[in-house]
Amino acid sequence: MPTGGNWYRGRNRGLRTEDGDRSAHRDGPRISVVVPVLNEARNLRQVLPTIPRDYEVIVVDGGSVDDSMAVVAELRADAIRLRQTRWGKGNALSCGFAAATGDVIVMFDADGSADAREIDAFVATLMAGADFAKGTRFAAGGGSVDITALRRAGNHGLTAVANQLFGMHFTDLCYGYNAFWRDVLPLLELPDQRPADGVFRWGDGFEIETVITCRAAAAGLVIREVPSQERHRLHGPSNLHAWRDGRRVLRTLVHEWRSRDRSIRLSPAARYFASSIAETGHPLAECPMPAPHRPAAAEALAADKAGE
Repeated sequence: MPTGGNWYRGRNRGLRTEDGDRSAHRDGPRISVVVPVLNEARNLRQVLPTIPRDYEVIVVDGGSVDDSMAVVAELRADAIRLRQTRWGKGNALSCGFAAATGDVIVMFDADGSADAREIDAFVATLMAGADFAKGTRFAAGGGSVDITALRRAGNHGLTAVANQLFGMHFTDLCYGYNAFWRDVLPLLELPDQRPADGVFRWGDGFEIETVITCRAAAAGLVIREVPSQERHRLHGPSNLHAWRDGRRVLRTLVHEWRSRDRSIRLSPAARYFASSIAETGHPLAECPMPAPHRPAAAEALAADKAGE
C-alpha cells in the first residue's frame, strides 16, 4: 500500500460487484485523463506531452477564444475533443466523465500545476483498494509553490468544516487533482451533462470538486489521500477567485451535508486489483475472481432505493 496521506474506510464497504471482465484488466486498469480547458493553448503545449501516450485523453473546451483545441489536435491527435454543453468547470468535467471509457478516471488541470508523473501514485492507490484517490498538498510528501496565504487559510477552514460534517480527516479539501474508478460514477449522481438551455445547474461550477468529495464520503466510498506537489501555473491568469469560490464551497458543504443519503456497491475493478495485491503481492498477478452474480453498481443502487 502506498505510504503517506490518510486512509478512510467507508462505512458501507462490502463485497464489490463482480460484473467486470477480468481479462480486460490483465495488463492493468485503462486510464482516462479528463482535462477541462479554457484558453490554455500556451499551457497545453507543455502539459499534453507529459501525459503518457497509452492513456485516453479527453479535453473538454469551455469556449476558448485562443487555439487551445488546435493545439490538442496538433500534439495529441488521438485525444477526444469535446465542447462542454453548458459552462463552468463542473460541467466540463461531467462531459469528460461521460465520454471516458477507461477503468480509472483522472481529473487533471491544463494549467501546468499538476504533475502527470503523479498519476501512477493515484492509480496505485486505487489498485490497493481505494475507491477514490484524493490529492493533498498538506500531507507528508505533498506541497505547493502556488497557493497564497489567503487561499491556504480558507482551505484549512473549509477542510475543518468538511471533516466535522462528514466525520473525515481530510488534509486538503480544495484540491482538484483526484482519481477514481469509473464504475462508481453513476453513484455520485453528478449533474446531467446534456444541454439545459443555458441553465446553470448545481455542480456546474468550481464547486464540483467539493461535490464529488462530499458525495464520495457520504456514500461510504473508501477514500485515500495521495500526497501531491502543486506547481506554479505556467501561463496566463488563474480562473480561481478566492472569496467567491470559498463562499460557494462553504454553501456546497452545507447543501451536501443536508442532502446526504447515498449507498454504494464497491467496484469490480478495485476489488480485483486489491485482492491481487493482497494474495500475490503484485497488482497484476493472477488471482481468482468469482463469476458474475450480482447486479451492476448502478442497478444495485436502484434496487436499494426501491427497497427503502
